[in-house]
Amino acid sequence: MKISRRVIPAAALVAVAALAVPALTACSSKSGSGSGDAKGGGKLAVTASFYPLEFLAERIGGSYVQVTDLTKPGVEPHDLELAPKQIAALSKADVIISLHGLQPAVDDAVAQSGVEHTVDAAKLTTLEDHGTEVDGRHHTTGDNGSGGESEEDAGSDPHIWLDPVRYAEVAKGVGKALQAADPAHAAAYGKNTDTLVAQLGALDTAFRDGLKNRSTDTFVTTHAAFGYLAERYGLVEEAINGIDPESEPSAARMKALHDLAGRDHVTTIFFETLVSDRTAKTVAGDLHLRTDVLDPIEGITGKSRGKDYFAVQRSNLAALQQALGVRK
Repeated sequence: MKISRRVIPAAALVAVAALAVPALTACSSKSGSGSGDAKGGGKLAVTASFYPLEFLAERIGGSYVQVTDLTKPGVEPHDLELAPKQIAALSKADVIISLHGLQPAVDDAVAQSGVEHTVDAAKLTTLEDHGTEVDGRHHTTGDNGSGGESEEDAGSDPHIWLDPVRYAEVAKGVGKALQAADPAHAAAYGKNTDTLVAQLGALDTAFRDGLKNRSTDTFVTTHAAFGYLAERYGLVEEAINGIDPESEPSAARMKALHDLAGRDHVTTIFFETLVSDRTAKTVAGDLHLRTDVLDPIEGITGKSRGKDYFAVQRSNLAALQQALGVRK
């Protein structure tokens, strides 16, 4: 069933407007990096394991870095396998940025690379366990949650970038790593980090203000990627699948979803852009609900509702406002 899209509250529009600033600047480029041994054609050669880390490297590094993303657009990061050529090329990077636990193939390759400056985003903020429960009440609130995740669904949730506050913590760590690898341009990296952190602060405000006056706290997704975002803004994520977006829901889980849809005034089943929407449409059809996109921003493709992290997050906010019945 379709419902009209709500208008974003004025306070949220003000905060979101702050995000639409030009790309972060760096000081005028010089040939060669301050480290004197950059392997990126005169720039600091940075390898990122997937889009959210590529985005940070490009925004913070500006014109002084050459960024390579190991995960091509349209590839589901969880499923990434590296070719021998990619593994060999890792050793030529000045800086490697990855998120341990998300992509096992990358974890192994980084460990064998011998690169001095490596950044594990998982160590730059706190990770929590998010998953699904078979009784239908999964709360994504970390230590305060209701617990009870199955062994196959529970685990350290890697989707930290969907929480602007945690993502800002990762950004600060990436900025420090670039400064250590390229001291001559440390001031530019520091300035760009500060600007990016401020933008993420504005995004946090936009979500916080934009999700006030909602009719329900509960949203349903096909992939348990939004636990940190839910926790940050007092929401309850009910995931059809667990952390693995390709896993199939159990019969017990399907029954629980049917029960909670009416109880928690669920209007929408969310799916994402990099995996099939078949499950979402099947569940939505059974429950007579609508479907919409809530993007975990694991990659940017032609199907993404925005050209970069901030644009897609603004689209996510609008989708949540409609699904949660946000009133003006």
